[in-house]
Amino acid sequence: MIFPETDIPITEIPLENSDVRLFIKREDLIHPEISGNKYWKLFYNINRYMAQKPANPRLITFGGAFSNHIAAVGALGNSENIPTTGIIRGDELADKWQDNPTLSFAAAKGMTFRFVSRQQYRNKPELTEMLLQEFPEAVVIPEGGTNELAVNGVQHMLNEQTKSFDYLCCAVGTGGTVAGISKFATANQKILGFKTVNDNSLEESVLSFSGKRNFTLISGINDAYGKITDENIRFINVFAEKYGIQLDPVYTGKLMQHIFDLIEAGYFPKGSKILAFHTGGMQGIEGANLLLSRKGRPLIKTY
Repeated sequence: MIFPETDIPITEIPLENSDVRLFIKREDLIHPEISGNKYWKLFYNINRYMAQKPANPRLITFGGAFSNHIAAVGALGNSENIPTTGIIRGDELADKWQDNPTLSFAAAKGMTFRFVSRQQYRNKPELTEMLLQEFPEAVVIPEGGTNELAVNGVQHMLNEQTKSFDYLCCAVGTGGTVAGISKFATANQKILGFKTVNDNSLEESVLSFSGKRNFTLISGINDAYGKITDENIRFINVFAEKYGIQLDPVYTGKLMQHIFDLIEAGYFPKGSKILAFHTGGMQGIEGANLLLSRKGRPLIKTY
């Protein structure tokens, strides 16, 4: 993996009748298939592993049926010519994964799958030990990619431009991205993490990686992981029509919707400059629309 040659653009989102300014950093544009925070969370993990020159390299990781992380690892393995294995939650998928856009994409990139029950999936140490017996030279990357190397990779989402902002905002799944932003932000910046999963252990986990207490984790916009309401869909569609930026339904859609609500509620002091990180996840739209269409619900428009 190499650093991208182009700077990631920061785009202002025009706000009417507001005394704050909102911007979005387009990390989703960093790579056509390994987009957003996934690129940086994998960056040091893969570079350090491949520097060891394993004779039989393999990337092994964990994820659900619509995981951005699974898709990113599959694409990365294909790009770097490294075999990949995905441990997928839900053994009921073993005979029908071909109907799943995310898993079909990862398979097309060369990833092989092991489908395990939800009970087995919860015991990742045992699964890891078993897999390393089978593939002794493999590297096992955690679910969502979050570990110390991933957190350090997130520092590259920050640069001289981002230092001018008062608030740095991102969606939170496993907590690695907000931990990295917190760890490498300047002393005057406030970090807001918008939870997309109902996990009470996240604050402790983020603090353990960051070492700083400059962050606040915020709940409230439908933080049941993967749940998409009609209001989420409406917001994503209106945002794309108005600003020309596609959001995903699991992370950035909820992030931007919640930021807009906080601005309207007067959460940010007058004159604040707010930066939201677009962390990708566009591959998840096809799968989301597949599920929504089966229920006869409104779909996310794509541009």
